[in-house]
Amino acid sequence: MASPCMGAKKEAVEGSPDSKHIGTSSVERANLTTRMGNRRFTRLTNAFSKKAENHAHSVAIHMMHYNFVRMRQTPRRSPAMAAGVTAKPWELADIVKVMEDWEGTQADSRTDEPIRRTFPQ
Repeated sequence: MASPCMGAKKEAVEGSPDSKHIGTSSVERANLTTRMGNRRFTRLTNAFSKKAENHAHSVAIHMMHYNFVRMRQTPRRSPAMAAGVTAKPWELADIVKVMEDWEGTQADSRTDEPIRRTFPQ
């Protein structure tokens, strides 16, 4: 049985926000978007992750797509574009390229030798 909430205290962690505008709606929206976009958070689906490693990879791919590929309706740009991380919207091929580049830098855990993979061009 869950413990009842005994109260909450609003407190600025960084900066000087106006206390009238402090809320949880943006966090709740992010949680909902993650749950709806990545069905691995729902146990009663075929996509449920049994291994934590597979779940972490799935979340990472979802977040990359959400922040770099998916365009927002009103500002017509991705969050990565809004933050100045990238100048153009990414495509799925760009995410695959980042993943392939990262995999190429990983070492084999048994020998500490770089794993050499070849990918189709």
